[in-house]
Amino acid sequence: MTYKKPRIIAEAGCNHKGDMDIAKELIRTAAIFCNIDVIKFQKRCVHEVLTDEQYYAPHPNPINSYGKTYGEHRDFLEFSIDQHEELKQYCDKFNILYSTSVWDMTSAKEIVGINPSMIKIPSACNNHYEMLEWLCDNYTGEIHVSLGMTTYEEEHKLIELFEKKHRMMDLVIYVCTSGYPVPFEDVCLLEITRIYKKYGEKVKEIAFSGHHLGIAVDVAAYTLGASTIERHYTLDRTWKGTDHAASLEPDGIRRLKRDLDAVYKSLTFKDEEILDIEKIQREKLKYHKH
Repeated sequence: MTYKKPRIIAEAGCNHKGDMDIAKELIRTAAIFCNIDVIKFQKRCVHEVLTDEQYYAPHPNPINSYGKTYGEHRDFLEFSIDQHEELKQYCDKFNILYSTSVWDMTSAKEIVGINPSMIKIPSACNNHYEMLEWLCDNYTGEIHVSLGMTTYEEEHKLIELFEKKHRMMDLVIYVCTSGYPVPFEDVCLLEITRIYKKYGEKVKEIAFSGHHLGIAVDVAAYTLGASTIERHYTLDRTWKGTDHAASLEPDGIRRLKRDLDAVYKSLTFKDEEILDIEKIQREKLKYHKH
């Protein structure tokens, strides 16, 4: 296995709480303090994603709601396409890549209009084949797709679509367990091995989207073949909202970056039997028969 330099994506999602100032602070902190590669948000056309029944239903966990109904809550957390373009320009200013997940056709078309270098399809939408086909036909950047809560049949159909569209080398597929947070026994890291063996030579990259606690698992994911690591990201894990508890704060993302870079540098063979750093130790310490 040849190891690529790890790429870290901070999944800000809706952890900005609908506040552009917080979104920009997330960008600045990810770029300057964490020194990572990509920050990712989310884009939904709420009335396209939700039925009327879902829109007007109460939030399943009212303490986390920003509205009287689940739909109002989702609307409160949404940024307009002009705001997303502003965030993309702000990312450019701090030399960090902007990306976003798209949940529906309207959002996909709007985000393609601002031309980011990558777009994500969340696990919930990886069977939205109309949207996937449209992206394959109309968007030239990387298409990232999560495989959480996905059957093997759905996985196969997804891959077939990208093969038919001749977009496999723009496809990045994520091993993922859809839960917030996910206990370690449900992370199922060896799925990376299965996906890598099956598709590693066919797609651009294998990735891992983690919703677990801590950062040890991500290092193992990288060594198993996931060269892009995505983690949910917040400024404060105690904030109101569903995703904060399963997110890393800036210090966690910074440590993850440090650890993955260290592992990347370490994953080599010796280029000679005795390295230069060992020679002086060999001379001093190696057993010699007197």
